[in-house]
Amino acid sequence: MALIDEITLYLESGTGGDGVVRWRHEKYIQHGGPFGGKGGKGGDVMFEAVADISYLRHYRTQNKFVAEHGQPGGTGIRTGKNGADLIIKLPVGSRVTEQHTKQTYDFVKAGERMTMLIGGDGGRGNHSYKTSTNRSPRQFQHGHPSQKGIFDIELALIADVGIIGLPNAGKTTLLNALTHATAKVGNYPFTTLEPNLGAIGPIIVADVPGLIEGAAQGKGLGDKFLRHISRTKLLVHCIGLDAGDPLQPLEPSKIREHYTIIRTELGAYEPSLLEKPEIIVLTKSDLVTKSQITAATKQLKKAGFSPDKSGTGKILIVSSQNKPSVAALKKAISQTLAKAN
Repeated sequence: MALIDEITLYLESGTGGDGVVRWRHEKYIQHGGPFGGKGGKGGDVMFEAVADISYLRHYRTQNKFVAEHGQPGGTGIRTGKNGADLIIKLPVGSRVTEQHTKQTYDFVKAGERMTMLIGGDGGRGNHSYKTSTNRSPRQFQHGHPSQKGIFDIELALIADVGIIGLPNAGKTTLLNALTHATAKVGNYPFTTLEPNLGAIGPIIVADVPGLIEGAAQGKGLGDKFLRHISRTKLLVHCIGLDAGDPLQPLEPSKIREHYTIIRTELGAYEPSLLEKPEIIVLTKSDLVTKSQITAATKQLKKAGFSPDKSGTGKILIVSSQNKPSVAALKKAISQTLAKAN
């Protein structure tokens, strides 16, 4: 399931309703007094976090929303009807930035709600202007104006597991094998242009699009997807054992290089990412020999992968076509998350 993780919304609260000039008309009363009521308040604009991580798709074709305006006042000193509030729903994990003030808001729990724009107050009716010297006021007040804002919304997935690695490392194929997702797979770089999601029971797994050297500085797909890793509890780091050609295994020295590239980008974007528990998965093991797998694991240890640094120190050899190896990875994920929690 691909998802939208960036949008910009143009939002406006409701304007207040106008106050009105009305007069009291009753039998046997020759000169009725002012009887006009106040206008209703305009609706507020608020954000609410929901558990649906794909909810931003609702704004794909419409990105401008206005809360309901307040109604004019009525006779009998009746206040006009207030405008309904506008509730914009966002996935849990959304970060909202108001473009003008640059103020940011994070929504990390379902049901969390925050008011962003206040509706205009209703204008005064002529009854409110009555004084001892002004018994028949014709003054009234227009409703107060609305508030407007442009909000950038970025989703940083609150997934339990983030699958990371260079392009063509087998991440999406692994996600499909682990979770029975049906994400698109292709044998070329940047097949995945949006994060894909799946679930192992209650465990949410995110396939983060391929990172490259310089991603933290915006190179390639840039740091757009690095934020999706920031809230995960566990990293599953995929390194493909082939060199993009099934007949050409990756040289053992390249294993260490590929591992180091990703770790460098994680640290450049946010140093705390290097402290997350990490499981190394050597993918496409069906394409290489056992001796090549042994050489690859030795290179990873030379690159500094160890229980002390990763918190787990697991290196698993997985082929998405081999069910026992996939089952072993599922077990390792569950055990590591249980320990982390």
